[in-house]
Amino acid sequence: MKTELKSTLYTLGTVLMWSTSATAFKLTLNGMNNIQLLFYSSLISTIVLGFFYYRKTHTTLKSFFKKEKILSGIKLGFANPFLYYIILFKAYSLLKAQEALALNFTWPIAISVFSWIFLNQKKNKTIIAGLLVAFIGVIIISTRGNIFDLSFDSPLGISLALVSSIVWASYWIMNLLDKRGDYEKLFNAFFYGTILVTIYVLLFDSFSVEKPISILGAVYIGLFEMGFGFIFWLKGLELSTNKARTSTLAYLSPFLSLAVIALVLGEPLLFSSIIGLGFIIGGISLQHLNFGKMFGIFSKK
Repeated sequence: MKTELKSTLYTLGTVLMWSTSATAFKLTLNGMNNIQLLFYSSLISTIVLGFFYYRKTHTTLKSFFKKEKILSGIKLGFANPFLYYIILFKAYSLLKAQEALALNFTWPIAISVFSWIFLNQKKNKTIIAGLLVAFIGVIIISTRGNIFDLSFDSPLGISLALVSSIVWASYWIMNLLDKRGDYEKLFNAFFYGTILVTIYVLLFDSFSVEKPISILGAVYIGLFEMGFGFIFWLKGLELSTNKARTSTLAYLSPFLSLAVIALVLGEPLLFSSIIGLGFIIGGISLQHLNFGKMFGIFSKK
């Protein structure tokens, strides 16, 4: 099989897995809270990522206990999975799945802003226009189309969904500046992130969930949203001869997610969600013309 075809299959496999994530979040949160969901899902994903990392590098856990790697791992793990998913799962518990999905997809906008600040990327009219277009999309979704009313159904949920994109962008920048291999950084982040969430549960929460059957949902999320999802994505980019073009396939995910949300959750798709998401992706596409090479290095759904 040709390398580029393998890359496309891995990437599309990732898109399909991530397209079920929003629905899985919403269903699982019916039986446990956001902290518990993160604990069980990150535990599963850490096992999966650890297996693939060892298979690829044959490096033992001893390598993680060097001082500099512990500090880097804690920083990455605090941003993702710990903080990012706590905030994102809480947003999903407060909003319709389609709204949380679309608002979280503003992460490329946050990356653009952070890139100006931390990576000295130059601003230009096209990038600024992209920001404005995406911002219009956020307003349309947040107000459910009543853009002149500016009345928000769940201000906290909207804020959390947008903050999650900022946290992801922070993680992305730290990841970019960390010169270790992608598989090592990913496993490192989830290893320490899982330790952090375990400590949090021990101190402030409980391992006992309201509906034990919901643990199956957390396992699914750990396997396909976090574990195999990230592995397939990295593999797809690794094999690709055009990383920028390959990364654009991620833009299929939110639209497929809307279809899954409608079919499985039975959420009537709001016209404002579809139009707003279109504006967000349109704004991202304008920026992609300038940041395509960078997006190809480490992307997200």
